[in-house]
Amino acid sequence: MTQPEPGQIYRSCKPGYEDFRIRITSVGAERVSAVSVDGGWTLLNPPLIRQLHASPTTKTGTSRRTGYVLETP
Repeated sequence: MTQPEPGQIYRSCKPGYEDFRIRITSVGAERVSAVSVDGGWTLLNPPLIRQLHASPTTKTGTSRRTGYVLETP
């Protein structure tokens, strides 16, 4: 797993919400602060670092259904 960095953009893996993207603004010990790419508003419930993934598939090859996948490094 790669460490998230400010400026990176992640997209949602949740079915039906694949168009939702977030930009990382800061990285804490367990959580990241992020804003919506489309609206620029801050997320009220910021994701945990473990919810940010580098690959859109799991280690078994199935598509992820939760969390966020890295779109731009």
